[in-house]
Amino acid sequence: MTDFPLAGTRFDATAPLNFDSFGCNTYKVDSLPTPDRLEPDVRFVRGVRFGLELPTPDGKTIEVWRFEDELAPRPVWPSPPIRVRQGQLVHTQIYARNNAHTIHHHGIEPTTFNDGVGHVSFEVSDTYDYQWRPHTPGTFFYHCHKNTVLHFEMGMYGLLIVDPPSGPGTIYEGGPSYQVEAMWVADDLDPRWRTLGHSAGMCGEDVGLNRFDPKYFCISGVFAPNTLNDPRVMVRAQRGQTVLIRLLNASYSILRTTLPMDAQVVALDGHYLGGPEKPWCAPYTIRANTPFEMVSAQRMDLLIRPRLPGVFTAKLEFLDWVTRAIQNGGQGVAQTQIVVT
Repeated sequence: MTDFPLAGTRFDATAPLNFDSFGCNTYKVDSLPTPDRLEPDVRFVRGVRFGLELPTPDGKTIEVWRFEDELAPRPVWPSPPIRVRQGQLVHTQIYARNNAHTIHHHGIEPTTFNDGVGHVSFEVSDTYDYQWRPHTPGTFFYHCHKNTVLHFEMGMYGLLIVDPPSGPGTIYEGGPSYQVEAMWVADDLDPRWRTLGHSAGMCGEDVGLNRFDPKYFCISGVFAPNTLNDPRVMVRAQRGQTVLIRLLNASYSILRTTLPMDAQVVALDGHYLGGPEKPWCAPYTIRANTPFEMVSAQRMDLLIRPRLPGVFTAKLEFLDWVTRAIQNGGQGVAQTQIVVT
């Protein structure tokens, strides 16, 4: 194992570490060699970008930050998915413009050095190659872990999909199969948080991060009410096909979802249910029109099997954590359609 290299790092070892200063006294590196580096099976490059102004349904704009695919840059949000296969050795290279950032592969278990959590590893001011190997197929996500609360709300995240070794089409090797796949990423945006700086609140100051008042609600980057019939969100399937919905709650609300047909829950937080090696943890069914709730950062993989043709509506409601009322005076709702032919 390579020793922790101090060259290129910035850390004030004489500064007192206490509750108020812990957040702003972390290792920062310009660039660093990856310990025990091996040739990857697959490699991704993600560059930090600010300043993407998204048009909102009320005629305004709101800024999001994101990770761009540096090999095929285009202004998309949420950040482009990372998709790999179980057992592959993966490198994710970060280009951390606009101050220091990290990439944390949420739910993956790499070495501490490659975990992307600044307080147990380091923050990156230029570039670093994270090395990791996924051992479980499922739905994960990646995000910045520098000033996590603010940067995640600003949009610095993307889906991370791990397929079984044979590729897409089954939940795990030899497990349930699907023919259609949908990726629903639910998010809510608070314009006031956009007035805060990159490191706001990290040194213990009160900048109002305890107050969250979202005004806009999205599924996979599409603003409600446009989610109802936007092809980027809608699901299209034929009778007899099995549809996999990968649902991520990337909001800071409790997400209450109601699906118009029975759904079988086959995975939670990147871990599939059932299989011969864990019969105690079986998939379960949520009946049609029965609401279910997810907390922030939770993922759920659901299989639906449409039996009849028609247009069916799914509803996602964003609930306040304290009052449990629907956010924004009852306006925090996003709907989309499942079209069966």
